[in-house]
Amino acid sequence: MIRIIITLIFVILFLVLSLVILPVMLLIGLFSKPARDKVSLAIVNSAFRVVLFLAGTKATVLGEENVPKDEAVLYVLNHRSFFDILLTYIRVPRPTGYVAKKEMKNFLTLTWWMMLLHCEFLDRSDIRKGMKTINTCVEKIGRGISIAIYPEGTRNKTEEPLLPFHGGSFKIAEKSNCRIVPVVLNNSSAVLEDHIPFLRSAHVIVEYLPPIDVAGMDREERKALPETVRSKMLEAYLKNKELV
Repeated sequence: MIRIIITLIFVILFLVLSLVILPVMLLIGLFSKPARDKVSLAIVNSAFRVVLFLAGTKATVLGEENVPKDEAVLYVLNHRSFFDILLTYIRVPRPTGYVAKKEMKNFLTLTWWMMLLHCEFLDRSDIRKGMKTINTCVEKIGRGISIAIYPEGTRNKTEEPLLPFHGGSFKIAEKSNCRIVPVVLNNSSAVLEDHIPFLRSAHVIVEYLPPIDVAGMDREERKALPETVRSKMLEAYLKNKELV
């Protein structure tokens, strides 16, 4: 209980302090958006690292050399915990926006940070709005901003290793011809979700699989892309279960 209380106090203090920091970030953006992106990334990464430390979360990271440093990519991640974004965001080498469900727009200061960090809010119930979000992500990749998405569409609360993947999640890579970097997390739900509301010290495995080049794929290969990526991620997930 002490762990969750201390972590919540830190998060609340950070969000309150953000009322001062965010206007400064917006001011910096008027003069230099790249500078704003760099400073915002550093601030949020530092905050996330503190939260992971307070939560007692330790991560073994595999295959990080597979992440391209000089180009924007589409990260495709499995999703079991709210901590998935913290565990992966602290490792991104360039500005990266996460695709979140539309309900996340209701969290005031947190939402402002998400918007500042190029996150997009997806309404899966509205096809037209969903396509608009995808096109915005494509445009951001064209500007050198990576995008991260959870193709399962929601947190996996089942005993199945992975939920089915939504094909629309891959349209971002198909339209932008960026490379896909699959990211597989094991045991992240052991931090919080397995025993809400308590935080527990946990060991998480994060593996970055080799990038998948969409540009060279024919029509059939692109059609099979969701299942192709899911198959690779499932293999890694089952393998890494032994390391937890």
